[in-house]
Amino acid sequence: MSGETRQIIYVIDDDDVVRDSLKVLLEVRQYHVRDFESGDQFLAENPDLSDCCLIVDVHMPGMTGLDLLGVLRQRGETMPAILITGRRDSHIEAQAAALGQVTLLDKPLPHSRLFSTIEQMLARI
Repeated sequence: MSGETRQIIYVIDDDDVVRDSLKVLLEVRQYHVRDFESGDQFLAENPDLSDCCLIVDVHMPGMTGLDLLGVLRQRGETMPAILITGRRDSHIEAQAAALGQVTLLDKPLPHSRLFSTIEQMLARI
């Protein structure tokens, strides 16, 4: 991946350690990254969603990752997203599938799987 790309990855996770680790890991791979500690903060910032991929924690206090993607989809935003969770169940899988362009990954995230998923998603935009 070239450092010259305009594509951006937004990381939304309430866990500072996870969020900071993902940001550093992705920046080392030359991705442009912005991070947010909640879905509400992300929506309040109103970032440009025209050329991006989201990495969103499913389980956050207040607005969950599924809630955030639901709001974005209702607004007509169709960007690809990676939902990350440490507690997968059939309900989460069904909700993620209904949102479209969503891949569900389990924590801890295998780096090779994360990077291949990101590349597939960014290739779609």
